[in-house]
Amino acid sequence: MNYIKQLNAAFQLIVDDSRLNPTHVSLYMALFQLWNITRFSKVFYINRQEVMQLSKIGSKSTYHRCLTDLTNWKYIEYLPSHNMYKGSEVRMPIFGTSSGQAQANHETRNGQVPISNTNSIKQKENNSKPKLPKNENEVIDFFKNKDWPVLEAKKFHNHYTAIGWKIGGKIKIVNWTGSAANWVLKAKKIETEKELSHFKDNLRTTKIKDYGEPL
Repeated sequence: MNYIKQLNAAFQLIVDDSRLNPTHVSLYMALFQLWNITRFSKVFYINRQEVMQLSKIGSKSTYHRCLTDLTNWKYIEYLPSHNMYKGSEVRMPIFGTSSGQAQANHETRNGQVPISNTNSIKQKENNSKPKLPKNENEVIDFFKNKDWPVLEAKKFHNHYTAIGWKIGGKIKIVNWTGSAANWVLKAKKIETEKELSHFKDNLRTTKIKDYGEPL
């Protein structure tokens, strides 16, 4: 049994399964650790107090409910024992080592089979790739469609091209159109502040006036 493949496959199923909550995950990981200690034997025996301590579950009812859920959803096979000298029996299905095994054992709430691990990971990587403009003309066209100044489009493109399309020089831009909208808002704010500053300067004067003098 491949430890890494099993754990990766289990985590992928957990991510795709909306029925699970943190308590389910904690209990599964506690059982996985006990399974690991037994060198991944086909069957191993557990003690409720030990598993509750490992999984940080404080309620017996929550513990038994999660065990039942994981069994019904085919994450584990659990056979309770009422003999105080013999622990309950647990079997851990092996995921990710044969084509379609995990998919056959695990159906989501709506009855659809989860996507294979490889395809799911690739899809998430593609979705997380930054969406950047191809060139300056694309930025200019976008600004024109929004009735924003072309000069600001050039400033925006030159600025972020120079810093590698990163916010603050550190965080990669995920969607450049949103950053462009923020750029225009800041540009308008700066322009407004300049106008207010110019207006205040006009109100100030160093010339001493004689208000008693006729106009």
